Amino acid sequence: MSGHVEGVGFEGGDFEPEATLWVRGVDYVAGYRDASVAGAELAEALEAVGMDTSDVTVCAHAGPDGSGLVRVALSPTAVRQVAALVRAAAKAN
Repeated sequence: MSGHVEGVGFEGGDFEPEATLWVRGVDYVAGYRDASVAGAELAEALEAVGMDTSDVTVCAHAGPDGSGLVRVALSPTAVRQVAALVRAAAKAN
């Protein structure tokens, strides 16, 4: 996979656990793990249809309730490619 996949807290430097609010009893790891796998699946699917993923960034996070979140950053060119893929899939259905 040539796209960039990164994790929560590592975007601009070192992760600072003290700078993050942690709620006792919330399973952040499961949500983060799910988001990480889902993000990798998206990047692999984009590659599988021939999209250049070098300007795609997929970042896994966990929400305040522990649910997984996937943040995707795309260049304008990549957004247009994804939009074309979605339109083609909609027409096929």
